[in-house]
Amino acid sequence: MRIIPAIDIIDGKCVRLSKGDYNTQKVYNEHPLEVAKAFESHGINYLHLVDLDGAKKGQITNYKILEQIATLTNLKIDFGGGLKSVADLKIAFECGASQITGGSIAVKNPELFEQWIAMYGSERIILGADQNNGKIAISGWTETSEQDLIPFIKTYIQKGIQSVICTDIAKDGMLLGTNVALYQQIITEIPTIQLIASGGIAAISDLLKVAAIGCEGAIVGKAIYEGLITLKQLEQFIISPKSFESC
Repeated sequence: MRIIPAIDIIDGKCVRLSKGDYNTQKVYNEHPLEVAKAFESHGINYLHLVDLDGAKKGQITNYKILEQIATLTNLKIDFGGGLKSVADLKIAFECGASQITGGSIAVKNPELFEQWIAMYGSERIILGADQNNGKIAISGWTETSEQDLIPFIKTYIQKGIQSVICTDIAKDGMLLGTNVALYQQIITEIPTIQLIASGGIAAISDLLKVAAIGCEGAIVGKAIYEGLITLKQLEQFIISPKSFESC
């Protein structure tokens, strides 16, 4: 299972929110590149970079930080937040994103999202399926749509999507464990999915749980910044997950 640390950006700084609430913003580092380099120095190869300003504004905003991290590290970056047009997508890829995540756009403009899949291929487009009480949340989680989670995912799997990041908003940033039952349900109903778990990872034991049910990846954010999971532990997990199984 891939370990994918997260960097969320507001005003050019590395922040974390609780349950997606912008009023709970906490700044952890004013230099996201430093954080990215620390990840890379511990054997991490992937990064989930979220432009929270862009998500709120509805257009890509912190692309210079994406470009800086992509230029000065070898991390494979999945970039999301505020991508609403082909022009936004072009900027993201030109600035070094390996993949982009589309969430709100897949709800509000499915025709355009399908065009992105056709243009760039499903290996470069990830579906963001962020859920709140079974419904898909959009616009930086400030709105809840009428789309039900699993039918929404199934629709896009049928249209060629392979990878899906599913965040349980109620768990995100709360450090109380992740929604293993939800991810198990998704994998059971959609066995071909490459599911990336997101939200609530608070300990190595949470990573073991989502790996055991078949998640392809797991996003780790606040637990790193609060010191509940160390980068040395993640480095060891990448090398040998089984070394933690007796813990």
